[in-house]
Amino acid sequence: MSTRPFLAFACAHMTDERLYAHQIEALSATHDCKVFVFREQSSMGAMAEHLLAHTPERFTLIGLSLGGYMAFEVIRQALHRLERLVLIDTTAVADHPARRDGRLRDIAAVQKGGIEALIPELPSRWLLPAHTSDAALVALMGSMAHSVGALGQYHQQTAMLGRPDSHKDLERVKVPTLLICGRQDPVTPVSDHEAMAACVPGSRLIVIEDCGHLSTLEQPTAVTQALCQWLDCSLSNS
Repeated sequence: MSTRPFLAFACAHMTDERLYAHQIEALSATHDCKVFVFREQSSMGAMAEHLLAHTPERFTLIGLSLGGYMAFEVIRQALHRLERLVLIDTTAVADHPARRDGRLRDIAAVQKGGIEALIPELPSRWLLPAHTSDAALVALMGSMAHSVGALGQYHQQTAMLGRPDSHKDLERVKVPTLLICGRQDPVTPVSDHEAMAACVPGSRLIVIEDCGHLSTLEQPTAVTQALCQWLDCSLSNS
């Protein structure tokens, strides 16, 4: 059995293992890393149960967007299992009506036209405008969305529609906690991360410049450096 620290990476909506490729390349020499893509689970509870069934008794949880929403459910179910927590480009705020309506429209669009009906919209929704002209990044987003598929998209959206406000759950967290956010994140803004950080005494917030919602891909080096430095520090202080 490995004695190395275990990192569980929880993926965002419409992304797969490649969301964290740069970070895992840097960390796999010193940590056991496992990435979770939620295609089959249609509730946050089921996603959390799946992750908890495939992680050791104690681990660090790293979640981006949907992965962060799922992390709040892990807090509700098994806070004692967490050694450290990293929340990236996410929010503890429940969906407001306009966002719920948007999710329902996306479900309807994919049911009618397949996953291809949604893929062209994703870069402008999530990326820093300057990054929407990055052909390789845009192609990667499309490939990851195909990997999740129409049924996976339906399950993920259904799970997100049912999530509660999670600020009170964050107030229970006593383990080292890092928050990372793109400065220009159009989906989960810096102010949401400031509100989450205020719930966890001693937490740290790092804002990544020139970056939208997919910070691990838009500014991979900056995110990896921040994560590596913080993990070293939090491990030595734990």
